[in-house]
Amino acid sequence: MKISISMYSLNATVQKEKWTTIDFIEYAKSISLDGVELLDIYWKDNDKDNEIKQVTEALRKYNLSVSAYDVTNNFVKESSEERAQEVKKIQDGIQVAKQLGTNIVRVFCGDLHDDLTYEDGQKWIVEGLKNCAETAEKEQIYLAIENHGLLAGKSEQVEEIIQKVGSPYVKSTFDTGNFLLVHEKPQQAFDRLKKDIVHVHFKDFREKDPSETVNGFRSTEGVELIGTVPGDGQVDLAYIVEGLKAINYDGWLSIEYEGFEDAKVSNEEAVQRLRNLLK
Repeated sequence: MKISISMYSLNATVQKEKWTTIDFIEYAKSISLDGVELLDIYWKDNDKDNEIKQVTEALRKYNLSVSAYDVTNNFVKESSEERAQEVKKIQDGIQVAKQLGTNIVRVFCGDLHDDLTYEDGQKWIVEGLKNCAETAEKEQIYLAIENHGLLAGKSEQVEEIIQKVGSPYVKSTFDTGNFLLVHEKPQQAFDRLKKDIVHVHFKDFREKDPSETVNGFRSTEGVELIGTVPGDGQVDLAYIVEGLKAINYDGWLSIEYEGFEDAKVSNEEAVQRLRNLLK
């Protein structure tokens, strides 16, 4: 298994120090990573094509691979025109992934809003992913659904969507921490989804202390969770790593830190802990 870091894992530093994607790549090289996870939200809209070219040159220079390219989509939109735009976003992301040399595009299902439920949004999610899967199959790029937020955040929901889409190129980005937001044990989620995992987010959360003033992530039952260095929270990461070894997973483990401590220090500690687990 290979280790990468999501650029979002350094988001606090990216914003504070005005990092470009190339700055992030140089940082990743400095801490001896195997690769990087890149996101669509960090491109400069007016110069995306040129920036992608510069990024691919930097990846070659530093001998780094892209573990996944992340598209920030949302299929839970009421109008067919809006949903078509989300399909186009993923189709464009597939082409960017090809340029970056990765065969993984991380995708979302959608966000809850107003009185919508998972059942309300599921048909739109499945329809959208079926449309995207046609391009994914042609280009041999996996669309890896992240269990993100409160919609399709449960393993049974992710599994159901994968089954309903019915494409060998629609699989799972298994986010170890996000299951806590829907009150599902990550170990049980792993056992359900392990056959579909093509990408892993290595993440952890802890419950917020009453004395803390920061705003964390609120779960489906109103519990507030704070991002932490993997190993300091509620996720049994050793169980998941050993489970991945048992199924001979040879893909990427990508660190995604979402806490409030220094992002560089926290990510570097996470890398070391993950390396120790992989020994």
